[in-house]
Amino acid sequence: MEKQELLALLRRDSYVSGAELGRRLGVTRAAVSKAVAALKKDGYAIDSVPNRGHRLMAEPDLLTREGILEALGSHPWAGTVEVLPTVDSTNNYLKTQGAAGAPHGTVVIADCQTGGRGRLGRSFDSAPGVGLYLSVLLRPACPPQALMTLTAQAAVATRRAIRAATGAEAGIKWVNDLVLNGRKLCGILTELSIEAESGLVSYAVVGVGVNCNRAEEDFPPALRDTAGSLLSETGNRVSRNVLAAAMIRALSALPKLDWQAEYRSACVNLGKVVQILAPGQPPRLGKALDVGPQAELIVQTESGTEAVQSGEVSVRGLYGYVPVEN
Repeated sequence: MEKQELLALLRRDSYVSGAELGRRLGVTRAAVSKAVAALKKDGYAIDSVPNRGHRLMAEPDLLTREGILEALGSHPWAGTVEVLPTVDSTNNYLKTQGAAGAPHGTVVIADCQTGGRGRLGRSFDSAPGVGLYLSVLLRPACPPQALMTLTAQAAVATRRAIRAATGAEAGIKWVNDLVLNGRKLCGILTELSIEAESGLVSYAVVGVGVNCNRAEEDFPPALRDTAGSLLSETGNRVSRNVLAAAMIRALSALPKLDWQAEYRSACVNLGKVVQILAPGQPPRLGKALDVGPQAELIVQTESGTEAVQSGEVSVRGLYGYVPVEN
């Protein structure tokens, strides 16, 4: 008996008797009772009433390959999706797969990361059961300069996936964070491997971590003022399987996504006073004016207009940053 077949019958609006379930599934009534008990142990809330039968009342937010593929439907990447209970980092795992020849469109998703990473070597808190940690492998066969906008594209793709799965309209903090109500929902990390002989990209890995169903009090104390989740900021739980499917669909448009207009409209930096933290330079203040065609942030400072392409740019009042008065 397939679990998904039983769940499909239990998802009906009315109670289904054990005898009817057995008839439809081609098993005995005792086998049905055993399977229902196993589902309850897995966290499914099933109401079982004598002389009426069984009815599924609520489902746990289990991150499963079967659940993702059910939500994904027919998609070219469906056959490459791998779901892991835990991993040090989905990016690290997929880079190993990429070096071993894994094809374009390979996807790895984890319920938990023990060594999740963000930009500039920062750690990304990746608790089990409440987040979505997903990486995709791309083989664009192009020079690395052609992928300057890949992180920005991934931000727009993830924003679209969150909207499709939840209706929430996340903002983008340059260059790789998604935010809602001033709190960080999501971080993105892109990594490239370059072929030594040709100088072309052998593969690119795009990793996305989304805080999904985490209550505010469940964040570590150091993160409670800056981090948020789809649950804490919207009041609604999201199916991680549905969100994963939406992300796969959106990310499959990389690296040729039409991103600029949406990125600009969603960028929370624009029009704001920002603090620029560049390697080897003291912090500077400026006003963010625009996002350029290579995803650079155009900033007006005391010394003129400049394009910021690396380092950290902090928005006043977001993540606790308040600039020093001149």
